[in-house]
Amino acid sequence: MGSASREALAQARTAITGRLAQSAGAELLQAASRLAENPALAAALGDAAAPAEAKAQVVERLFGGFSAGARSVLSAAAQGRWSNTDEFVDGVEELGLRAESVSNAALSDELLAVADVVGSSHELQLNLGSKLAEPAGKVALVQSLLNGKISAQSTQVVSYLVANSRGRRLDTMLRNGARVAADQAGTELATVTVAAPLSADQQSRLARALEQTAGRPVKITTVIDPALVGGIRIQIADDIIDGSVRARLEELRQQLAA
Repeated sequence: MGSASREALAQARTAITGRLAQSAGAELLQAASRLAENPALAAALGDAAAPAEAKAQVVERLFGGFSAGARSVLSAAAQGRWSNTDEFVDGVEELGLRAESVSNAALSDELLAVADVVGSSHELQLNLGSKLAEPAGKVALVQSLLNGKISAQSTQVVSYLVANSRGRRLDTMLRNGARVAADQAGTELATVTVAAPLSADQQSRLARALEQTAGRPVKITTVIDPALVGGIRIQIADDIIDGSVRARLEELRQQLAA
């Protein structure tokens, strides 16, 4: 996301408060879906040159059935100077996820749990990621799989992501959504990839070290990848610390080939 879009998103986030209706998150995700399906509408609301009052009127006219809080957040997003229309749509989607996390404290953990299930099943990845399958069919499949296993709110978020992939991998979308939800709750999400499981003591020491670096609580998700051979790979937001043997071998191979 460009610097202008990041600034616009940060400004719009200030409209997300604990006073939002429980439906606000789902409404903002619905708005993101409508904007993605209607590029002309997205361009009109995301146009930095358009008068703020005119865009507020468009929001009221087209999204008048939404809660006042959802309309307020959407209007705040429309006032920003986004780098491009696609990033405006992505921004509204992120605002929806953040609003969802306000009323669903389990969202981050449940999205991660679903990401693990999807990531461990090649068949499920193919079925849910197929461009040939109808979105309604994929949504029905994921809802049947998740029924009773995670909250209804989180299931609706997963259903939205399945139906609105826009060319993105589902497991990546789920993990990004979990990161956004954790950030809204004031925590950092770290994905730690290792060749073999960490002991409880190792996890505890790693968590303390990451919290000192991040300056706030850190939730650690461990991914086992024997291909790393040894060492550890840590990703926090867009920052990656790769101390794996595989990374060092690849670096050595590049040096020898130079």
